[in-house]
Amino acid sequence: MSDRVLVLGSTGRFGAAACEAFRAAGWGVTAQVRPGAAARAPRGAEILETLDRTAVVRAARGTDVVVHALNPRLTSWHKLALPMAYSAIDAAEAAGATLMFPGNVYNYGSGMPAVLDETTPMRPSSRKGVLRVEIEQRMREAAERGVRTIVVRAGDFFGGGRGSWFDLVIAKDFNRGRITYPGPLDVVHEWAYLPDLVAAFVQLAAARDKLGAFEIFGFAGHAVTGHAFAAAIAKALHRKFDVKPMSWWLIHALRPIVPMSRELSELVYLWQEPHAIAGDKLKSVIGEVPHTPFDIAVARALRDLGIFR
Repeated sequence: MSDRVLVLGSTGRFGAAACEAFRAAGWGVTAQVRPGAAARAPRGAEILETLDRTAVVRAARGTDVVVHALNPRLTSWHKLALPMAYSAIDAAEAAGATLMFPGNVYNYGSGMPAVLDETTPMRPSSRKGVLRVEIEQRMREAAERGVRTIVVRAGDFFGGGRGSWFDLVIAKDFNRGRITYPGPLDVVHEWAYLPDLVAAFVQLAAARDKLGAFEIFGFAGHAVTGHAFAAAIAKALHRKFDVKPMSWWLIHALRPIVPMSRELSELVYLWQEPHAIAGDKLKSVIGEVPHTPFDIAVARALRDLGIFR
């Protein structure tokens, strides 16, 4: 009998990719979606169409792993992020399942070191960073009650479709022969190619019985400069682009009156301060970490967007 996984938030980019990766590896997959979104659920999965916490907990029984991929809109994080985390914790606890969560680098805040590992102190400087730290603390407390928990920390996603900095900002002006980059071109930024990241989740899930009650792993994706990213795009599309900076001044100016601008403004440091994630601990557990060469990953991400075939 195959292992079973419940993926919460299966119509999001990470959740949909996780469903596909677990299904391809032979797992039985239950995909939780919001009411009315069943048509967008990943293929080959049993659909759980509900937002009701009790129904999610009930559906989790019999599963081996619960993946918390619920991710509210930026402007709703302060209201929904913790309740969604509690729902995931409750589901895993009721099922006696391992809880898995995609962490990010918000936890470290401005002033973070250039290389981040599992021992790096967390000093968040944004409200979302504070919430991320609190979510992981609640998960740590659940682990102390017996809920094995795995956090995999990664950079900004690219690949696997739309909804990231890659398509919403960097690629939005391709038809004008222009790349818009959110930060200085010589600053290293950590990226995670989504198909590689979800493949690592599957491998860690398979190794879960070897792990401690609460484990954090860094996912070393692609730590590259803006220059390198622009060059990879130009190489994939066989054309030259002008590179222009993102208009942060306008976002900062609109912060008092536009909720999305306020949320984005707090994250500007991620594009101004160099950072990379160390992946030694992850490699020590699963061996060779999934890692698509950067030029190939960018080309495939562009293909996912329908920019070229």
